[in-house]
Amino acid sequence: MKYYALTAFLLLIATLVFSQTVDPWKIKADHIDTHNYYGVTVANGMIGIVSSPNPFEVKEVVLAGTYDQYGRGMVSNFLHSFNLLNAYLEIDGNRIDSKNISNFRQELNMHHANFTTSFDYGNKVSVSYTYYALRQLPFTVLMDITIIPKQNIDITAASVMEAPDALKDVQNYYNEIETNKGVISLLTSSAKSPTGKLLMCASNTFLFSEASGQEPRIIHEMWDSNMHFMKFSKKLKAGEKYSFAIAGSSITSAQHNDPLNEAQRMTIFAKLEGKDSLIAMHNRAWDDLWKSDIKIEGDEQSQQDIHSMLYHLYSFVRAGSALSLSPMGLSGLGYNGHIFWDADIWMFPALVVLHPKLAESMINYRFQRLEAAKRNAFIHGYKGAMFPWESAASGDEETPVWALSGPFEQHITGCVGFAAWNYYCVTQDTSWLRGKGWPILRETADFWQSRVERNGQGHYDINNVVAADEWAENIDNDAFTNAIAKTVLQCATNAAKVLHIQPDPDWMVVANNIPILKMADGTTKEYTTYTGGEIKQADVNLLAYPLKEITDKHQIEQDLKYYSQRIPNQGTPAMTQAIFALLYARLGNADEAYRWFKESYEPNLDPPFRVIAETKGGTNPYFATGAGGVLQCVLMGFGGLDITPKGIIQLKTVLPPSWKKLIITGVGINKQTFVVNP
Repeated sequence: MKYYALTAFLLLIATLVFSQTVDPWKIKADHIDTHNYYGVTVANGMIGIVSSPNPFEVKEVVLAGTYDQYGRGMVSNFLHSFNLLNAYLEIDGNRIDSKNISNFRQELNMHHANFTTSFDYGNKVSVSYTYYALRQLPFTVLMDITIIPKQNIDITAASVMEAPDALKDVQNYYNEIETNKGVISLLTSSAKSPTGKLLMCASNTFLFSEASGQEPRIIHEMWDSNMHFMKFSKKLKAGEKYSFAIAGSSITSAQHNDPLNEAQRMTIFAKLEGKDSLIAMHNRAWDDLWKSDIKIEGDEQSQQDIHSMLYHLYSFVRAGSALSLSPMGLSGLGYNGHIFWDADIWMFPALVVLHPKLAESMINYRFQRLEAAKRNAFIHGYKGAMFPWESAASGDEETPVWALSGPFEQHITGCVGFAAWNYYCVTQDTSWLRGKGWPILRETADFWQSRVERNGQGHYDINNVVAADEWAENIDNDAFTNAIAKTVLQCATNAAKVLHIQPDPDWMVVANNIPILKMADGTTKEYTTYTGGEIKQADVNLLAYPLKEITDKHQIEQDLKYYSQRIPNQGTPAMTQAIFALLYARLGNADEAYRWFKESYEPNLDPPFRVIAETKGGTNPYFATGAGGVLQCVLMGFGGLDITPKGIIQLKTVLPPSWKKLIITGVGINKQTFVVNP
């Protein structure tokens, strides 16, 4: 008995010690396996930098809104931008690499959105570098490098500009510009996108501090047509800390009419602003973002994980950009960078509650492509606007032709209209509603009015669709599709009343006759021919939240018990379990809510930074859609927040047993604080 008591005591102590090491704002990797490494992204809503396990290397650079047709599916694809932060460092003529260093550590600072790598090179030097996607400058990045010699050394440091393989007609330039503050050395490259549609450009420069004395001489060298670099050499004395930085900008003709010159202008701007000023402004911008936060007391790992999810969503979207979010955000080229319902149903709700201006960009993205959606409806013989299942730059359908979801997964049109209505509900901005929200709602309502098949009272059927449960193809009367159609028809009618416009009376006739099917035992039926098989993701359960089509608690619980048993353990996306958790929290079942909360993301985490993959054991992070689902679980489930036509209210809910308090700050346009106690 004494042995078991001692063992339990030691385990308790170990647990307490471990829990104290979980930092709410920093994710640290002290032991890195290069063969089991999934990079983490530093981004500012426009440019994303993905980490690498190798010193002075960045895996990839992604620029939002930058598409061209190449590769998979003969549709528009996200493009890698120039890798403008790769570098190298030589100590006494020897190049540093992953094989000749020790104490290699990396750390993501979520509070101020930066990523630090540190290591030792033998007994000669300690090195650290931190890079930023500057929040105040959408197309500009910065890497701050510090070298601490342990003995007298000679260093050679280089900034390397490398073009991704898919680009063509690469042109490399090196300029030295005289200013009253000295010479600015510019390393610049341009290239055409695969079809020649876009001109892609990048430029960078060194930043030296005044404390380091006279700036060293810069030497430019060409390696080949796809890579060139600039370098400098310097002697350092033992104990003499030395710092310098690299600032760079990347932009394309998708964002600017003169990207080559603008990339250089932005880099010069950063150089003359200076490193300290750039970092200070970046930090202030992130301090402002984090005024809208989720604080969990009593569960340090959940706190860190929720901060990570918020950090990634904040990183992947930018106010004023009129750009939306792909499932993988700016973490790579996953899903071709296309925009799906993931943006409108899964990521938008958390953002519209915490940062309406960030969410507004996502709706403006849809508004700017409304004419393309109307053209798509016309092509398919419908009225109004039919939004594409996969959208990129133009707003035309970008789903590969072999995927049936393109023409048939039409619930996306309801998701867009629903998001527009929810933006109005949160902001109560009638001017926005009249100018942008109402056109979206009117056209999406007209689509569903023309899409239904009028087969008699209670049978305005929506046949031949791909369900929200995407394993169900070409089926009739899918629960979510029918419910989102009803919801948008109701929202459009309500929007018209807010604006004192006469709504089309047929909208509510249609809404009231779209069927929601039932099984013999009263469980909501997913679609007409559904016989109880496994499902890919939530469909029926979304009728309780967010659609509120089903409000009876007994019905919600019955549907939960039924469909939660039909999700296989592998191959399904992360969002479904988050909806189960949210609904159980609202039903008051804290244990089940917490179980599904953990199940919604922990099996999907990849090392070493706990980045979320799409599926359990998946290898395609960062899955921002999943993060959006989990954040809704916390905000609208445990937090009880609810979006209503009168604004945000708080419902009675429950916390997980281990949570002592939940505090949600900076909510809505009035930046309210909501608290949930056990």
